[in-house]
Amino acid sequence: MKKILLLAVFTVLGFANVNAQEIKFGAKAGLNFSTVNGGNSGSIDYVTSQHIGLVSEIPISEKFSFQPEIMYSRQGYSFNNDIVEMNYLNIPLMGKYYVAKGLSLEAGPQIGFLLSAKNEGVKVTNSFTTFDFGANFGLGYTLKNGLNFGARYNLGITKADTDIRNGTFQVSVGYFFIK
Repeated sequence: MKKILLLAVFTVLGFANVNAQEIKFGAKAGLNFSTVNGGNSGSIDYVTSQHIGLVSEIPISEKFSFQPEIMYSRQGYSFNNDIVEMNYLNIPLMGKYYVAKGLSLEAGPQIGFLLSAKNEGVKVTNSFTTFDFGANFGLGYTLKNGLNFGARYNLGITKADTDIRNGTFQVSVGYFFIK
């Protein structure tokens, strides 16, 4: 296992070194529309919050790119007008396929770490699992000047507590620092 991990690290580092001049770095921020699904979530509503973070885009070919991100994301839900707020450090690992100049379809896994959770100001972090795994699907558009826009849905796969999973729709605007 250690040999495979070491080989993967050297392969990625070698690949990144070859294409270093093409790698883009940037930042993005936007709105979250989040809720939870499953269990008895029939009377649960969406809450609006925000996300902010850093992104990188690593070209693999003319049509494909890999886009790792690190994001602070406020998520949660409303239940009987009671708002549950969950703060995550999310790491999306997105694959991008460019269908046209600047327009991409995106998909990939996301790993999330629960930083804190509150219910109407009372800390309830122990009520939720600290690790969140999900799958992202979305669209992106990047202008020549580096300004970019995105829309994405994160479908929670692991349970946030005993019977609910996160579900978050995100819209964002970002900027790639062009050399």
